[in-house]
Amino acid sequence: MTDRRLMLVHAHPDDETIGSGATMAKYAAEGAHVVLVTCTLGEEGEVIPPELAHLTADRDDTLGKHRIGELTAACEALGVADHRFLGGPGRWRDSGMMGVASNDRDTAFWQADLDEAAGELVKIIREVRPQVLITYDKNGFYGHPDHIQAHRVSWRAFELAADPEFGEGEPWRIAKFYFTAVPMSVMRGDEKALRERGAGFFVEEVGDLPFGCADQDVTTEIDGRAHIGEKFGAMRAHATQITVDPPWFALSNNAGQRAFGVEHFILRAGVRGPAGPGASIEVGGLGEPYDREDDLFAGID
Repeated sequence: MTDRRLMLVHAHPDDETIGSGATMAKYAAEGAHVVLVTCTLGEEGEVIPPELAHLTADRDDTLGKHRIGELTAACEALGVADHRFLGGPGRWRDSGMMGVASNDRDTAFWQADLDEAAGELVKIIREVRPQVLITYDKNGFYGHPDHIQAHRVSWRAFELAADPEFGEGEPWRIAKFYFTAVPMSVMRGDEKALRERGAGFFVEEVGDLPFGCADQDVTTEIDGRAHIGEKFGAMRAHATQITVDPPWFALSNNAGQRAFGVEHFILRAGVRGPAGPGASIEVGGLGEPYDREDDLFAGID
């Protein structure tokens, strides 16, 4: 298909780059319309560079405004020209990690009325008319309240956008709905490689991490290795949040992670397209040759 439109819904600035940056850069370079919707400004994030520590919520509380600039630069690095904040910049505030006091703010995304937030996303869906939407699974990939809410809002908008009785604008049915994913075999291989690398980043046990999925659950694998440079450029743009040492990066906890050029997804709704063995077998030789789509638009007329 020639008129490809891909929408991604992420919780905070930097999530788009970490979880789907290579995919975004690949499709943007191929001429697809890639639209990124970010749900909050990430105001509750920690800050890595000491000279920017004053931006945090417990000091100047200006991190959100600063991260708008970081996200703009990251999108430029990825070649993504269409970026929106859900409901406008700052409409909903970063909720912070699960169980902290900032979860209870009236303005926190975690407290957002589901249909109100989904209605804002429906407006964008009906304008852009994407065939494919990507967000997190019901656990928000790793359990953050804003990630969980992004899943809920995206799924509700997926349903409502096709309902002619809801809102304004022409109804639109998204053909395929995906979750981001990281297979356990990839995580185990990266843990081994990071331990062999030596000092620099803290190494976490894969079994202790709040994310990762069974290899056989992955339906789709996008080979964006040709665009890993763009992904690292976008990571560097998020300087308050990410330390970069290719092929590795770390967040404020200094726990090392690999920046994936091959990114994985799980098809939640829609018809799965033709599948092949996937690129992961070529990257480190780990895992099984599961049949996986290699194109998010596979099977769409």
